[in-house]
Amino acid sequence: MKDILRLIVVLTSLCIVSAIALAKIYDLTKGPIAHQKRLEVLRAIKTVLPPYDNEPDRDMVTLPIGKDKRGEEVQGVFYRGRKSDRLIGLAFKVTSPEGYGGDIEVMVGVLPNGTVYGVEVLSHLETPGLGAKIREAKFKDRFKNRNLYNTKWAVKKDAGDIDGITGATISSRAVTKAIKEGLGFYRDHKARIVGSGQ
Repeated sequence: MKDILRLIVVLTSLCIVSAIALAKIYDLTKGPIAHQKRLEVLRAIKTVLPPYDNEPDRDMVTLPIGKDKRGEEVQGVFYRGRKSDRLIGLAFKVTSPEGYGGDIEVMVGVLPNGTVYGVEVLSHLETPGLGAKIREAKFKDRFKNRNLYNTKWAVKKDAGDIDGITGATISSRAVTKAIKEGLGFYRDHKARIVGSGQ
């Protein structure tokens, strides 16, 4: 009986020490992790917007954009880029669940009038050498200077204006559709996203 009690005390002590150690490690790493995530977002924003002189992640608008697969509300974040306090562009993330390998997450930069300035693929699970080419400038540049009014938002294989990647039509379609939906949301909620003080 004493051996069992001793074992219980030792195991309980180990669990408590481990929990305290994990909590300390979490406290020590959460700051650097948050800082790295912020830098990643800022790098993506810088890639898709014209040069700005503010901190877009400190000048943003969050709006409900729909529900996820579990029925929980999803928030969209719109980062506003300014130069000398004048709004010069907005960046936002779009996600397509329709990629060949799974979700494709894209940062889209638009001018205030809704024209695409730049696109950056943040994450994907597409096939290397095929669908993974969505990360290449040659594909991303196909969206520049396009908006909802000057473009038929489908790949050429579907009688649209976007030249898809050969052998990766599913990936090309997914990115094209996600960007189109993001532009539509921006158009429909522009007043709230842009706000006052353009």
